[in-house]
Amino acid sequence: MKQNLRIPRRTFLRGCGAMVALPMLDLMQPVTSRASESNRPPRRAAFFYVPNGVVQETWHVSGTGEQFEWSRTLKPLQDLREKISLFSNLDRIKVAGTDGHAQASTCWLSSAAPEELSPAGYPLKRTVDQLLADQTASHTPFRSLELSCNPYRDNRESVYFDNISWYGHGHVAQSMRDPLDVFQRLFRVNEQDASASILDLVLEDARSLEKKLGSQDRQKLGQYMESVRGVEKQIRRIKERKGTIQDLKLEAPTVPWPELTRHEYVQLMGDLMVLSLQTDLTRVASLMVAPERWGTPLLVHGLFDKPIVHHSMTHQQGDQGVRNSLSDLDRYHVEQFATLARKMDAIQEGEGTLLDNCMFMFGSGLSSGKDHVYTNLPLVIAGSAGGAIRTNYHFQSAPGTPVANLWLALTRMMGSTASRLGDSTEALKLS
Repeated sequence: MKQNLRIPRRTFLRGCGAMVALPMLDLMQPVTSRASESNRPPRRAAFFYVPNGVVQETWHVSGTGEQFEWSRTLKPLQDLREKISLFSNLDRIKVAGTDGHAQASTCWLSSAAPEELSPAGYPLKRTVDQLLADQTASHTPFRSLELSCNPYRDNRESVYFDNISWYGHGHVAQSMRDPLDVFQRLFRVNEQDASASILDLVLEDARSLEKKLGSQDRQKLGQYMESVRGVEKQIRRIKERKGTIQDLKLEAPTVPWPELTRHEYVQLMGDLMVLSLQTDLTRVASLMVAPERWGTPLLVHGLFDKPIVHHSMTHQQGDQGVRNSLSDLDRYHVEQFATLARKMDAIQEGEGTLLDNCMFMFGSGLSSGKDHVYTNLPLVIAGSAGGAIRTNYHFQSAPGTPVANLWLALTRMMGSTASRLGDSTEALKLS
């Protein structure tokens, strides 16, 4: 007979100024209620934002419902088909007289109607991720987590280009760029202890817990602790390499982590996001793969031989070669998203996986960066939010359907009772 032993999983492992949150373990729930509805894993929401829109001709899938066929850009998701939902014909109204790119990023998740303008002239209110966090924040140490894979030091653009999360008019949920800062924030590592392994600090306590765990929980705890150790080691390598930036003699702007490839940077920040969701440190997170409209060249290792300027390339789509290169970049971004989705899907949680209990969205605030249009926005969701979203399905709405209909549906899944959001007309039916 199993012991009825409960463990507060965000507070058990402690040591010397560090705190590590535990993953969901069977031992944490009372024996009599482990299979009950109320003890199902919580729903989470995560957003993966790409700037400057996508190449339309290679993005859109053919077929609707379950009878869709992958487009060239979305093919990296095909092995996850049973856990993917695709969306088309969802629009946002562009407000004239304001910058197209700044409005795209900062208002992508806005809950404002087109006529509800902030003092800066943007239809900006509390963003959807923060509306979701309103429903979940009382259960987690962190209300939400905002990350950006922006390697630039030349802050030539305003706050509107590098943030997608807002508490309200003029109150940005500032995105974090430095993975070391993110790690220390999540796991409360004091500066004087940063050189020591967090797992070494808590190992003694973990051993005492391990004796009380079943084989499945022991395996889950071991896998989780190993993933934390891997992230910590990589961050420490970044810190040690920062001095090499002077030796590279790069032209401004120089990146804070010059020896990280784009893939390494995006995946490291993504790993931190996944850890924060896995441990229930937060249930709402966002990750910008890059800022909007930045005019500084960026090297995408393994894809281009020399640095590119994504924004300017979008305005050269009359050239087939440029269009092909942009399509390759779109597919690269989908590959990064797919890799993180697979990592979530490898984490067992209850009867399913972490991905099953998430709504992990890929999207952009522009449909086409060439024309600065916000119609038929590119949107993909991985995961079903605990069965609330139909997967292996292409939701093709009527042309002109407000994307706010989708945002309203997502907030209701988290417990909101709102009847309207922005310019929504009704909640999108997702089941």
